[in-house]
Order: sequence, then structure tokens, then C-alpha cells
Amino acid sequence: MTESDEQPPASGRPLPTSSRQTPVSPNRSPASTQQSAPSPRRPSARPAEDAYEELRNAINRGELMPNERLIEVELASRLQVSRAVVRTVLVRLGQDGLVVLTPNRGAHVRLVTEAEAAEILQARAVLEALAARQAALNATAREIASIRRVLDRMARKLEQDDLLGYSEGNAKLHAAIIAAARHETAARLIAGLRAQLVRFQYRTILVPGRPAQSFEEHTAIVDAIAGRDPDSAEAAMRRHLGHVESTLARTATAIRRRPGHPGSQRTS
Repeated sequence: MTESDEQPPASGRPLPTSSRQTPVSPNRSPASTQQSAPSPRRPSARPAEDAYEELRNAINRGELMPNERLIEVELASRLQVSRAVVRTVLVRLGQDGLVVLTPNRGAHVRLVTEAEAAEILQARAVLEALAARQAALNATAREIASIRRVLDRMARKLEQDDLLGYSEGNAKLHAAIIAAARHETAARLIAGLRAQLVRFQYRTILVPGRPAQSFEEHTAIVDAIAGRDPDSAEAAMRRHLGHVESTLARTATAIRRRPGHPGSQRTS
């Protein structure tokens, strides 16, 4: 029962001690004798880990563009956390290589150059080749069947000339292979590297002839994993990402050679 629900006793007898009202001082108004109503409880603090994942995903999806300033007060409102939590999240993203923090100037989304993108792909080729090898050794029959289904959906996207849909399937296939590898260190490192290539993710698949070649490369990887052939799976993944790297280099050169191109690093 709340204070507002209490009624005065029907008789003039005093209330029992446990329920007796506090005497009113002549110098105080009755309202002042009541305890002040508790202030509305704030919603429980959102875990910093959730805020970190949301902001990281926003960068990975391209919602926050390279070189875009990250303003603490705006991020705090967006993520529904305190500015202290935002600062912690930005430090973590800086360690991930997704954000640049400059003293007295704040933070911005890191811009990866063409040269850095090539280096990242070289590092990914080593790590994902390891993941493909481990997947050939460790994947269950159910996981292999799931990987096959992703590859089949990619084939349908190509038939429909849905290149962006194909590219999204590509990412899912790589993720499924990495999961089947059961190599946590490789998975963690690959995730950090992939996140830095978000602005390049659709460029290579738009190169004429590349989609069909890409599908052949992915088919070779999946066939090797399904055949429990770790050497072939590793080699096929290295070959695939090597081709991605060379294709990206060709597109960068083509962009720079366009008439009127200002020499910036903007993508097509």
C-alpha cells in the first residue's frame, strides 16, 4: 500500500505505534512531512560490450564512413550509454584498427589506403588458408552440408545477376568455413582484418569476368574441405585471396587513370 492509499481512522483513537503518523511541526507544512517521492529510476546501464559491438558493426556495414568524425555526445545518444563508456569503446576500436584517436582532436573512422588493403589481403590469405585447412580436418558433416548450401545460393545469385547478393553470400561462406575450422585465434585475427576492408568489399566483384572466376575458386575450396583434403583446401584459399588482391590492385590503377580523377582514394 502506498501513502496515498492510507485513510484516517474512523474513531478518534490513536493509531497503533507501528502506523502512527509523524507529528506536524507548526513551522512546517504537512506536505513537508511526507518523504520526497523517489526520482524515476534510470534504465539499467547498457553493457559496454553491447555498445562496442553495435558501433563496430556500424563501421563494418559502412554506416559510418572512412574519415567520418565520431562525436562522443552523438554516440552516447545513439548507443544509449554514458560518454565514459563511449570513450572506452573508441579506445577498443582504435586497438582494432577501425578508429583513429587524436589527442585534443577526437576520433574518426580510419581510412584504409589501397596499399594497406593489399597488405591486409596478404595477411588474410595466410590466416584463411589455415582456417580452410583446419575446416577440412574438423568440419562436421552438418557443417559441410551448410557450406554447400551457401555455395548453392551464391550460384543462384550469379544466375540472377545479383552481384551484391553474391558478395554477401561470399562473406557468409568465408564465415562458415572459419567457424568450421574451430581455430579461435585465427578467427579473431581474421575478423579484425576483414573489418578494415569494408569499403572495398563490393569493388572486385563488379569487375567483368570476376564473378564467374570467384565462384570457381570458392567451389574448389568447398570441394577440398568436403573431400577432407587439407592441403588442397589451404592452397585453394590462398589462390582465391591472391586473385582478390590482384583484382583490387587493377581496379585501383584503373580508378587513378580516369580522366579528371583528383588522385584521392575514393572507391568506385
